[in-house]
Amino acid sequence: MDPIADFLTRVRNAIKAKHRIVVVPASNIKKEITKVLYDQGFIQNYKFEDDSSAQGEIKIALKYNPETKSSAITKLERISTPGLRKYAKADDMPRVLNGLGVAILSTSKGVMTNKQARQEHIGGEVLCYVY
Repeated sequence: MDPIADFLTRVRNAIKAKHRIVVVPASNIKKEITKVLYDQGFIQNYKFEDDSSAQGEIKIALKYNPETKSSAITKLERISTPGLRKYAKADDMPRVLNGLGVAILSTSKGVMTNKQARQEHIGGEVLCYVY
């Protein structure tokens, strides 16, 4: 029922199974979350494929450390759910792992990280934590 939670779960399961690529159904919000993950260095690459199907797909290349084989993403945690929305004001922006992690927010100016939202002084819905 929750497409963002499904997206995060697919990525989490692919990391646990040590997959290189994960394919998820596309939507505009998932595309924006993917772009933020790429900009923050949590994934290696991504590709949006708009096939003849109605939705299209997002192919995400996961990032691993070549020596230790550990993933760049340690934890993906859904915060705001359809049953209980979580919002943050610009002054009360969450700090994830004491500044080492990233909170992804949906704001009036698009999907962005907690650091970008704090700089632009806008609040929004806290979608997930990534570290």
